[in-house]
Amino acid sequence: MIGSRNPKKLDWLTIFIYIALVGIGWVNIYSASYSDSSTSFFDFSQIYTKQLVWISLSVVLIIFILAIESRFYERFSSVIYLVSIVSLLGLFVLGKNVNGATSWYFLGGFSIQPSEFAKAATALALAKYVSDIQTNIKEFTHQIKALILIFLPALIIIPQPDPGSALVYVALIFPLYREGLSGIYLLLGFIVAALFVVTLAFGVPIISVGIIVIASFLYILNRRKNKRPNIIKYSIIAMVCIGFSFSVNYIFENILEQRHRDRFNLVLGKQIDDVDIGYNTNQSEIAIGSGGWTGKGWLQGTQTKGKFVPEQDTDYIFSTVGEEWGFIGSLIVVMLFIALIIRLLVLAERQKSQFSRIYGYSAAAIIFMHFFINVGMVTGLLPTIGIPLPFFSYGGSGLWGFTILLFIFIRLDSTNYINR
Repeated sequence: MIGSRNPKKLDWLTIFIYIALVGIGWVNIYSASYSDSSTSFFDFSQIYTKQLVWISLSVVLIIFILAIESRFYERFSSVIYLVSIVSLLGLFVLGKNVNGATSWYFLGGFSIQPSEFAKAATALALAKYVSDIQTNIKEFTHQIKALILIFLPALIIIPQPDPGSALVYVALIFPLYREGLSGIYLLLGFIVAALFVVTLAFGVPIISVGIIVIASFLYILNRRKNKRPNIIKYSIIAMVCIGFSFSVNYIFENILEQRHRDRFNLVLGKQIDDVDIGYNTNQSEIAIGSGGWTGKGWLQGTQTKGKFVPEQDTDYIFSTVGEEWGFIGSLIVVMLFIALIIRLLVLAERQKSQFSRIYGYSAAAIIFMHFFINVGMVTGLLPTIGIPLPFFSYGGSGLWGFTILLFIFIRLDSTNYINR
């Protein structure tokens, strides 16, 4: 069934979840930035008022996105992608340094972070390329071209430096599995990440012995099943894994920056630093833990009111939820994000257009990556890498970027869904 601009064809459940997340996010931004010196609710020097302006402008942006014919996004996806690449490259010439990263354009009194908009542009380009080849993504040349589309913006973002924003692009690999990409890539990625972490935690000698034991066990197990496994193959795989383990220390010491090494050491328990590099996470954990089951109440969080958690209105906004709304409030927020992601996947599966389906999966993957890393970071389960919580964290670029990402799909879905 071909849709139109009829509002009844919009997925209002997704829109409702969006409104709920943005609204709850603003309430917590207000609490995180409020102080007794605040003079007026409409004081434009206050962060919560600025965010309210961005939210209001988002309504105009949403109307604009929904008013455009859905075929525009597919037809001009390549142009949108190229514009986003140029905007990222332009930062090396015209960008301004903020907190050590050249990731922003300053236009008058406004600042724009193009990497937030490049995510939607890359998702559009990926959906366009895969849908245009009129086949699945099993051919190696198609896989390489798709990976270039995904990681080109990430490679531009890394030297800014903004490794957190660059990491998010890994999420765009997952939609390719829905289109036929072999699971071996996911397995290899998991093995590399796991080897890297466990080698840092336990050292090369122990990991090398562990690899040999596991390879030997798998070989013997397959022999008992009369599969006649090739011992040379198992030996080569074990040697490659051991070789990678030997390279981990070099990568850790010579490629990662000191701040990244410190954060890995904190998470692995090899370093305790509640004053310097671990201060943010430690204070965030204290704030969340002090909230208990029901929280201390809105504007009543002692950690929040005392400004003990740095960047609490941006990357660490979830700590405000934990302190003032407790476990129950945090659970509601988590469930809203899970509901949004699941809903996007359900909508993606009902698309009759491959372009729309891939874009829907891409939007869900990007939102999930941000949500998973941010909550893990704030709770101390993952290293701090500076990734905002979608629709929650303060910032016009972030809010607009996620709004564009989501509502382009809502527009596509209103036209391309299958009426079952």
